[in-house]
Amino acid sequence: MNVTTQVDGAPQVDGAPPIVIRKMGFSFEDLPRHWFGGDPIRTHVINGLHFVFPAGERFFIRSLKPFVDKVSPQLRERIRGFSGQEAHHQAEHRRAFKAIEAQGYDVQSFLAWYEKLAFETIEPCVSPLSRLATTAALEHYTAVLGELVLATDTLNDCHPLMRELLMWHACEEIEHKSVTFDVLQHIDPRYRTRVGGFVIGTTVLFLFWGAGIRHMLVQEPRDEIPKSTRQALTVLSSTLSHLIPRALDYLRPSFHPNDHDNYALARAYLEEIGRLDA
Repeated sequence: MNVTTQVDGAPQVDGAPPIVIRKMGFSFEDLPRHWFGGDPIRTHVINGLHFVFPAGERFFIRSLKPFVDKVSPQLRERIRGFSGQEAHHQAEHRRAFKAIEAQGYDVQSFLAWYEKLAFETIEPCVSPLSRLATTAALEHYTAVLGELVLATDTLNDCHPLMRELLMWHACEEIEHKSVTFDVLQHIDPRYRTRVGGFVIGTTVLFLFWGAGIRHMLVQEPRDEIPKSTRQALTVLSSTLSHLIPRALDYLRPSFHPNDHDNYALARAYLEEIGRLDA
């Protein structure tokens, strides 16, 4: 059983790691077109997720800003670390976008549509509290995906350049996984607020992720897609079997992100690449 303490009314596991802001500077100049095992479907499943990250992470940072002065100095410092990590995630994924565009894909038309709909049309219609609750739910998804990446061989077929990006990102999602949840619990611990954010977050995540995948696949020659469909479906089935039960755990009334102690996974990888502390 995890030992917990109370910070701003929200339980936290003792020994949660510090949130370290790391500037990585990945280069994707030699990234192949189908960088995930030579498979266009698996490649574009992850490319579609790439596309929602930078603008989504800017939204996460914005969602916390109205509440920074309403929490303790300790949690405020963790918000600062969270925001710093998310800012660097944006920068690295934008580098990946440039490499994907250099391969001949149209990325910008999708990004323009996504950002206009999500952040110019939908976001202004949602209250600051609901934006915070949505961010907390989406941070749960990214932590679950991070654990999947670090604990399994899911990315073994990835080109090393993209694998390094995804593994580092996974580690930092685990490091800061409890920040937004703890802020939400302090501001509004009602279960219905958390569930409302989960419904919104789940809907927009899969809507825009799915749209990004489709946007990329329609740019592929039709004769290349059937060759990889069977293998891609096998991988997708395995991924969803891990993702869905863990995602739904968020709906447990007593849930806290630290109920799943996966910090050691992040620590081990960051030590392996020499980036644990900076």
